[in-house]
Formats: sequence, structure tokens, C-alpha cells
Amino acid sequence: MLSPYGEKAKKFKDGLIDLSQGTPVDATPKFIQDALIASADSPSYPLTIGTAELRSAMRNWAINKLGATGDFDVLPTIGSKEFVAWLPTFLQAKSVLYPEVAYPTYLVGSIIAGAKSKAVGISANSWPKADLAWINSPANPTGQVQTMPELKAVLAWSRQHGAVVASDECYLSFAKEALSILAVANGDNTNLISVHSLSKRSNLAGYRAAFIVGDNKLIAQIREFRKHAGMMVPLPVQWAMVAALSDENHVVQQNNRYSQRRDVLKVALEKSGFKIEFSEAGLYIWCSRSEDCWKTVDWFADRGVLVTPGVFYGEFGSKYVRIALTATDENIAKTAERILT
Repeated sequence: MLSPYGEKAKKFKDGLIDLSQGTPVDATPKFIQDALIASADSPSYPLTIGTAELRSAMRNWAINKLGATGDFDVLPTIGSKEFVAWLPTFLQAKSVLYPEVAYPTYLVGSIIAGAKSKAVGISANSWPKADLAWINSPANPTGQVQTMPELKAVLAWSRQHGAVVASDECYLSFAKEALSILAVANGDNTNLISVHSLSKRSNLAGYRAAFIVGDNKLIAQIREFRKHAGMMVPLPVQWAMVAALSDENHVVQQNNRYSQRRDVLKVALEKSGFKIEFSEAGLYIWCSRSEDCWKTVDWFADRGVLVTPGVFYGEFGSKYVRIALTATDENIAKTAERILT
């Protein structure tokens, strides 16, 4: 559905700038590349559970960066997208809740599992009973960050119904004010899973490197399914993950890049009459011209820029577009110029 707009944008005199995908363009830090290369001789099968060094790195990061306390386990995954898609199946969930403006894979995962699904608002006070609920903070596509009271309401809902909460926190490193569900749980991690990815924070999208933290029993169940399904993170990638999780300086640098790009586009968009909602965290700007999103997509295509229609994330996004900040500084600057013309 987006292809015709891409073709139209390509005809712009100075070429296409694709801001429709959240694909990192900045280099993978060299020290992480070196860790991958150094472990290239890997003739044996990797452990599904992860090496001792990786497990230690994940645990330490969860304690130091998420504020995780109490009993919890960790498990590496082959990126976060496959985990999102397969979690309802692993848990044999019959009913799944997901945000009303959301990453489509939450819904797709419930379809794969043959589960009933329902889109819900951010306030858990009005949620119906279900086996599994997804939350996403900072959110894709909106960049919205859930508050402490909102997260406490999610916990109360989970306790009331004995339901699993999967908290997609892949953009947490790009928001100072964002809280992990595990920090709010205060050591009682029953039925909680926190999902993290190194794709954006460390520019490792091509490595497929992610991990989960949370309830010991849940992770043990998930681990058994993954072991028999052959869902093992390659050993060189595990060593790259150890390196990435052991350093925060490169994450701060990457966050600064995205913040600067956000500032450049925000000024241009607001001068051109766009209303920006949330967008304080993550890798995207969520904005509107109070018109059908496809009309806005076409407006950008006329200027050689491809953006994503908000309806891709649910009917509540029908008047919005998502603009990715995953482009070079040069292309972000060019985009700002085109917006203002």
C-alpha cells in the first residue's frame, strides 16, 4: 500500500529520503564488531540459555539500568520481534490485549496462537480479563512514556486476574523518565516479562540480539519451548551482546544523535502546521495535520520523503503519520528543508 508513494517520492529532483522504517543507519560500534569477529570460530551449538558471561551481563544490566530486584531470570532471544510474535504461543494464551496504537506484531502474535485479541487504551483500570497483556513504553510509534500510576494500574490488573504482562521496553535507553515494569514491581516479578533489544541502543539490528528479564517460572517455560524449537542466539552474537551490555557510553552518544535529529525535524514540522503528540522518546515523531493519514503521506511524497501512515498501527492512528529519525544527519537536515518549502 505504501509502494506507490515510494515511487512518487523517488521522482523528486533530489531523490528519495526514506523515513518510513526504523532501521539504524549509524555504524555498529567497533568494539562490538571486534567481539563478534573474535568469536567467529564457533563450531559448537550455542546454548539457548546463553553463556555464563552473557547471563551475568544481562542480569547486571537489569539490576543497574532497569532497577530489577527480587528473584528474576534472563534469556537471550533472536531479536525482539520473533519473541513478540511467538510469546502468546509459548504461553498458550487464549486471550491477548495490546495497545490501541501499536506495533502490528502484537496482533500478529495473537493470530499465530489462535488467541482472541483486543486493542485497549493505556489505562488498565478499564481492561477486561485476559491471559496476556502487552504494554509498550516508550511506545512505537508514538513515543509515549507510561507514568508510574499507569504502570501501577497495570500491575494491579495483573495481580487481580493472574495474567501475564509483557512489557516491551526496547526504547527504554532513549528516555530518562521511562520506568521498567520491573522497577515498579518492587521485587515481586510474578507474571512479568520485560523485553529488551540491542538493535537501536547499540545499532545491532543486523545481529538480531535481544533478551528478556522477568518471572523465573515463565522464563523457564519459554526457554524449554525455545530449546526444542532451535531458537538459539548464535555464539558470536552472544559475545557481541556481552560487549554491548558492558558499555553505556555508546548508548548515550546514540541517544544524543536521535535527540538532535528530533529537534531539527520538530522545528520544521511545527512551522509547517503539524501537531506533534508525545514523541519525547524512542526513534520516531508522531504527528498530524488533522487529515486522513494517506493525504499526509502523499504530501511528504511530493517532497521526496516517505513516511509511514498512522493507520498501520491501528484505526486510532488514521490521522497521523510516523516519521523515523533513523537517517543520517544530512538527510534529516534535507528533510527539514523540504518540509519548509
